[in-house]
Amino acid sequence: MRTVVLTMKASVIEMFLAVPQINCDVKAGKIINPEFIVKCPAGCQDPKFHVYGTDVYASYSSVCGAAVHSGVLDNSGGKILVRKVAGLSGYKGSYSNGVQSLSLPRWRESFIVLESKPKKGVTYPSALTYSSSKSPAAQAGETTKAYQRPPIPATTAQPVTLMQLLAVTVAVATPTILPRPSPSAASTTSIRRPEPVGHRSQEMGEMDSWKPGSVLLDEGRVPKEELSTQSLEPVSLGDPNCKIDLSFLIDGSTSIGKRRFRIQKQLLAGVAQALDIGPAGPLMGVVQYGDNPATHFNLKTHMNSRDLKIAIEKITQRGGLSNVGRAISFVTKNFFSKANGNRSSAPNVVVVMVDGWPTDKVEEASRLARESGINIFFITIEGAAENEKQYVVEPNFANKAVCRTNGFYSFHVQSWFGLHKTLQPLVKRVCDTDRLACSKTCLNSADIGFVIDGSSSVGTGNFRTVLQFVTNLTKEFEISDTDTRVGAVQYTYEQRLEFGFDQYSSKPDILNAIKRVGYWSGGTSTGAAINFALEQLFKKSKPNKRKLMILITDGRSYDDVRIPAMAAHLKGVITYAIGVAWAAQEELEVIATHPARDHSFFVDEFDNLYQYVPRIIQNICTEFNSQPRN
Repeated sequence: MRTVVLTMKASVIEMFLAVPQINCDVKAGKIINPEFIVKCPAGCQDPKFHVYGTDVYASYSSVCGAAVHSGVLDNSGGKILVRKVAGLSGYKGSYSNGVQSLSLPRWRESFIVLESKPKKGVTYPSALTYSSSKSPAAQAGETTKAYQRPPIPATTAQPVTLMQLLAVTVAVATPTILPRPSPSAASTTSIRRPEPVGHRSQEMGEMDSWKPGSVLLDEGRVPKEELSTQSLEPVSLGDPNCKIDLSFLIDGSTSIGKRRFRIQKQLLAGVAQALDIGPAGPLMGVVQYGDNPATHFNLKTHMNSRDLKIAIEKITQRGGLSNVGRAISFVTKNFFSKANGNRSSAPNVVVVMVDGWPTDKVEEASRLARESGINIFFITIEGAAENEKQYVVEPNFANKAVCRTNGFYSFHVQSWFGLHKTLQPLVKRVCDTDRLACSKTCLNSADIGFVIDGSSSVGTGNFRTVLQFVTNLTKEFEISDTDTRVGAVQYTYEQRLEFGFDQYSSKPDILNAIKRVGYWSGGTSTGAAINFALEQLFKKSKPNKRKLMILITDGRSYDDVRIPAMAAHLKGVITYAIGVAWAAQEELEVIATHPARDHSFFVDEFDNLYQYVPRIIQNICTEFNSQPRN
């Protein structure tokens, strides 16, 4: 009998280690399991596999298409973890990672996609349970089970632990005859296992019995039965009005002491409760610093306020110095990554807590963090007394670190016993995404160099039209020394730096500088102009800035453009080539970044240049949104 039981145990373990495969067209709503790991094939980026929502997806979406949109997978496929959550009253479409998701006003059930890292002690199903025996995945030949109404509520599919599975195996191997309870006893003593979020009884019909067309979805008309389902166990998705990725840098230095460290943790727990943590709202991680920083948990470790508060309570003090600058550098390089749960659609926010003053410098580390789009807040408690100021490494360190020195990003607390008073103001400010000045977007994160043809064939009137085109493009960006910066080069046979990236730091100053550019007149050496721009403009570009070159020319170059263009591409300069009138289209395509269709444009007349401003801006933003955030 022992041999039989061990054999059955081994088979159960082997079965639950297997990962089922699905096709790109399989929708989450067709799968009954509330949480599961699957393997997606390559090619799910195709627009025919519809996706609805952003970060949290309607269950009518393609599972694998949503995985690509979320950034968990790329178009080559792979394994993912899918978790069902409650339906939403609305889903917002967006373009991300090469997939355009659609908006949907309402749906009965949602899901989120995570990396395929199973929870410890939880075994996931090796065969998915479908709501129809004729599911697309089943037709593809994968191992599936057709959905059958369970005989008792306790058999609702849920992730179970391996020990629970083995206990069932032993029970099967050594059957015991038990008296059957009477109906009345069953109704009073049986325990109903909570159904999966959004689960629907069979009488309500299968999800895909209604086949919506794209027009019906776009109009927002959803079948009545799809809107009437309810969850026995609602799951908070977080506050969508405060969708931020937040890291707390807490002071674990020896000087803070155990009592003040505990007060610090109480503030963190209060913030976690007030923020309403969830996948559709704010996510929060914690890094403690002393001599060296260490991550306690990242953005995707805890997906609700309750779990986060429990984790905060378990944090212990590390001790050491108060190396804040080192901690900020650590967060900039390591914390806000896709692997740690960073979302491209959410601002990055860091709240730094400092007892007294740092033991290292913070200005340079903070500058790099800001240029990476990280919004830095400082909470300083009990600053240096008059006789202690001689020990302060960097006076006025908080103002040198925060995004703006307008009081919005900094709090100073006179006593640790007054720290709790910062809770509500802090939560309000970090959630005010309109005022998060360091948030990185396609419009505030670039160094843009205009390379302008001033040759004789352009003429004075057309040159002013070109400058107006440059002005119209510049107006679309957010200009400052920490946001987008603009420089310009004019060329003929020779080259001239009209102004560099660090010369003007406001939009009015940049626009006035463009107006003052004088027409030069001469030949057309575009290749030499590209080399000049790389040396005089982009060599001085800031770290973590996207480098954009926008070249405008009206003729064929007298010199070779291939080698200079290749040098620009190798140095990471994204090049847009705009040709007018006699410009050679094959040269434009060589100059432009691949794919040329998105980076090269041709117009017959100078007066038509303005028409391409919206398209160029759209392409710049589309390309930005498809790349990793940091």
